[in-house]
Amino acid sequence: MLFTQPTFLFLFLPALVALYFLVVAVANRGARSADLNAANALLVLASLVFYEQGAGRYVWLLCGSIAFNWRVAAAIERARAEAAEAAGPSSDLPKMLLVGGVTANILVLGVLKYASFFAGNIGTLSLALGRQPIGTRVLLPLGISFLTLHAISYLVDVYRRDDSRRRLLDAALYLSFFPPLIAGPILHYRDFAHQISERVVGVGNFVYGVRRVVIGLCKKLLIADVVGVMADRVFDMPVDRLGTGTAWFGLLCFTLQIYFALSGYSDMAIGLGRMFGFRLPENFRWPYVAETVQEFWRRWMISLSTWSRDYLYLPIGGDEITADRPFRHMAVVAVFVLCGLWHGTGWNFVIWGLYHGAFIVLERAGLALTIKQLPAPLRHVYLVVVVMIGWVFFRAGSVLAALAFLNTLAGLQASTARVFALQPHPPFYFWMALLAGLTASAPLVGSVSRWRVTIDAATVSLLAMLFATGIFVWSSIRSLFSAFEAKR
Repeated sequence: MLFTQPTFLFLFLPALVALYFLVVAVANRGARSADLNAANALLVLASLVFYEQGAGRYVWLLCGSIAFNWRVAAAIERARAEAAEAAGPSSDLPKMLLVGGVTANILVLGVLKYASFFAGNIGTLSLALGRQPIGTRVLLPLGISFLTLHAISYLVDVYRRDDSRRRLLDAALYLSFFPPLIAGPILHYRDFAHQISERVVGVGNFVYGVRRVVIGLCKKLLIADVVGVMADRVFDMPVDRLGTGTAWFGLLCFTLQIYFALSGYSDMAIGLGRMFGFRLPENFRWPYVAETVQEFWRRWMISLSTWSRDYLYLPIGGDEITADRPFRHMAVVAVFVLCGLWHGTGWNFVIWGLYHGAFIVLERAGLALTIKQLPAPLRHVYLVVVVMIGWVFFRAGSVLAALAFLNTLAGLQASTARVFALQPHPPFYFWMALLAGLTASAPLVGSVSRWRVTIDAATVSLLAMLFATGIFVWSSIRSLFSAFEAKR
């Protein structure tokens, strides 16, 4: 059950919102301070239903993760309290429990997500040695990557004493909360925990949340899905029938597709969270307007970059003062390799991570200073070309397919096709989606917001409401049409 499906938009979400605000109103009738325990329990139950619809029997994995990580966190707290009462030297038991809990979460992720990847590589090696390979295929549960990162954040933040709320309900809500479970943003427990009992549930947050959901629907259904069809057509074409211009055009479409799909889901998650009173972190800030790869990663999947910094890079590479430079560079590359594997199981994702990590290291070693001396348009071209070439490894089905596509981009691949040839020609609504994607990739909204102060505020509000309503209706029609086509 995805956010864009009619079942979610017209059944699950309206029923949950109505019941949620009813529970909040009943629980706080006549009370001076908000009591959100019943509302939180409802969100946990709704999140389990949501997960069961998408993952089926794997809902037991989510329940097991909640119970396990809560018990480990409680054990860490208990071990620390017992060591304090003994008034002796500090015990290593809390750290051992933390390491054990984190390791267990990583092992579960490794088995469920990467077993097929490792088995495939072992099978290839077995064939090379003349032996019969053993086939292994594991069905990947919904949201397992985000669940693992949240579980690690929960245990580490408890160990660091970044928050004092350790109830089972708190852990269950943090780990199962459905808005960020599909595509982020990734939450830090220390940032989420205080909102469990101290958030504002009201009309203002609800209206803002609805607006963000509509924006996300527009990004996903009206831009990403439309240009994604053309990207799929180009990447699925045999390279000997693919012209250089067509390859660049398909890569442009995928560059827009991946951004608007991920940022659209993030907008919907942020909006859904705000509807229930939670403030989730922003995940994208116009990454394609960056001028260096370092800046790109400060704008792209911000929550993943922040999580990697706090829970991977700093523990591995140390801070910028104490760690030596070569070790910091190796830590950067290692983190990006892990980020690549986190996105997908394949050597092409490993190369994608290595590729970005290498550019980060080069820019830190002095390339960034050279780039800053270039004119602004050239700096922007540098970033866009580097990122687009990286997307080839991300989108291609294998390393060999990626290399063949790169040869076509460079004009080195022999082809019988013209430089640019697409049959049948893209329809009119595709060109509208492409134009909207190119326009919305830049922060033009801020410029419009500054310009609109000269117009009557009531008129602007009315136009904004009409525009949002139209976008929602059109996105809903697209969602219903896609569901109908999928069932045919």
